[in-house]
Amino acid sequence: MQGAAAMVRKIIVLVFLSLLLVFLVNSSNERRVPEPSDELQVGFAETDITPHVKERTVYLAGFGHNRKASGVHDPLKARAVVFQHGQEKIALVSIDLIGFFHASIESVRQRLPQFRYVLVSSTHNHEGPDTLGLWGASPFQSGVDAEYVAEVQRQIVAAVKAADARRRGVRVRIGATRAPELLHDAREPYIKHDELIALEFRDKEDAPAGLLVQWNCHPETLGDKNTLLSADFVGATVQTLRDKHRCPVVYFTGTVGGLMTSLNVAIKNAAGKMLADGTFEKTERYGELLAEVAQRALKAAQPVKLTPLQVRRRQIFLPLSNKLYLLARQLGVLQREAFLWNGDLYKAEPAPSPSPQKGAGKKETDKPLCLRTELAWLRLGDLDIAAIPGEIYPELVLDKVQDPVDPGADYPNAPIEPAIYKQLRGPYRMMIGLANDEIGYIIPKRQWDEKAPFCYGRKKPQYGEINSLGPNTAPLLCRAFQALVQGKN
Repeated sequence: MQGAAAMVRKIIVLVFLSLLLVFLVNSSNERRVPEPSDELQVGFAETDITPHVKERTVYLAGFGHNRKASGVHDPLKARAVVFQHGQEKIALVSIDLIGFFHASIESVRQRLPQFRYVLVSSTHNHEGPDTLGLWGASPFQSGVDAEYVAEVQRQIVAAVKAADARRRGVRVRIGATRAPELLHDAREPYIKHDELIALEFRDKEDAPAGLLVQWNCHPETLGDKNTLLSADFVGATVQTLRDKHRCPVVYFTGTVGGLMTSLNVAIKNAAGKMLADGTFEKTERYGELLAEVAQRALKAAQPVKLTPLQVRRRQIFLPLSNKLYLLARQLGVLQREAFLWNGDLYKAEPAPSPSPQKGAGKKETDKPLCLRTELAWLRLGDLDIAAIPGEIYPELVLDKVQDPVDPGADYPNAPIEPAIYKQLRGPYRMMIGLANDEIGYIIPKRQWDEKAPFCYGRKKPQYGEINSLGPNTAPLLCRAFQALVQGKN
């Protein structure tokens, strides 16, 4: 009996120890269940969007009419960077084009439903194909190739998907520096937005994962006589940085109105010879110098947190009073949906389609027209990004609208618009221009100067108003952006 009792005690002890072991193992497994990752994942990719000049006529954009491409000097690209944090995923894309209308970006987004937000910005390249319609064989003919526009959309989607597939965990540094010597301001009052922003992404093994560079300048160094497709200085900047860092590089255009340009910037080669506008030598040297500026920004870069990912965007309607744009739409040169302007920034009914039978100069409707576009504000952790759909003047970004106003201004009593950068309250800030659209120049209303007497004692008006929707664009857009950031609309 004692042996049986001892055996029972042993069995009880073994069962207890087994249950205790199971409990400890399960508790250990529960403790090892990973928490939701706070890791930022980033991926880069690019695709080729160079049109085939031997297969079709390609009209170059940005200067005059009937400038046909005769060949390719360097390729045009769609460059994408994808950010993912938790369940939030966004894509930022830059394309080497003069501009891309909002409807095309909406088409791209429909093919990327898994993304919280997709931004597509044009570099505003003046040596690429006409994608807006304004630089065809004549003022009465569009230069847009619809098949090419559709191909660009496909390549943007492909770039985003490829970048998404290459995501990996990263840490990030951000740097900023100024380079006024690389900017020429072609319109008074002379206000330069001369800040360059650079972000460096490195993976867990401390290997370079990619760079993002943002600069404020028209890529038009090659001028109006060039007939070879090129990304202008952007291609040289990207290639120089890529070669040095051995990683992908994405370049974004920022504030280019006003006019921020590479033309008339004094650039010398290594031997000290002054290089001429309209040459590849100057264009490539400018790109290399800009890469050196980016290097300077990276050298002083500091760690930055880019999570969580937040996006606010809002479609708005802006009145279209530019008579040349109205005529171009009626002639079919500017192929873009219009709406009936009723004074409401956020609501409008579609306007009738232009009717060729009515003839040029005859109104489609007695009501004023407007265009639909989009504003966005992104907060990536400590970085605020303003996404503006056109070529905004530096004065409107930096809070440097002229005051007191010049006596020759057309609207001297117009209130000063709320500045874009004053709305960005994060430790770091950045501008992406031509974001999700191209609506032309965004000019401070009190600096609008279309009628004599002209500002600054000039005999004729300065360049700008001819490529703007109208004088009310800036006031409406800047107030809408302020409301967007404040969450009031």
